[in-house]
Amino acid sequence: MDAELAALAAAGATALVQQMVTDGWGNVRDRVVVFFSRGREEDAVQGELEASRADLVAARDAGDEEAADDVRASWRVRLRRTLRDDPAAAAELRALLDELAPPPTGPAMVTVHNTINDGTHHGVIQVGLVYGSSTVGETGTGEYQRRE
Repeated sequence: MDAELAALAAAGATALVQQMVTDGWGNVRDRVVVFFSRGREEDAVQGELEASRADLVAARDAGDEEAADDVRASWRVRLRRTLRDDPAAAAELRALLDELAPPPTGPAMVTVHNTINDGTHHGVIQVGLVYGSSTVGETGTGEYQRRE
């Protein structure tokens, strides 16, 4: 198995285990059952997922990270086998992971306006730090200006 599919299986297992302990698990579980049930009874897959979820919840309640890691590892192996046996599964898993990913949060847009007065300036260095809603920046003359 190539590195890309191995990484996909690892990401899938991590996302699956994270979802097992969320309020939205029922919806995710149904999607995962369809993904894994290829040629098998959906009830059997659902039972395996619920057993893993129970093991994971017990491990987390007991603070047993090793047991939680075991649950993740078992689903990683299962995902690797699925990806190896059915190349079309990779696209399905990527689509599922895209749906489960939190929406991206990017940096806030900032508008910068520079005004230089008096004299000849050959270069300006601007620095800025944001503290809450205040901005501290250096003016073209080397003085600092604070705006609320």
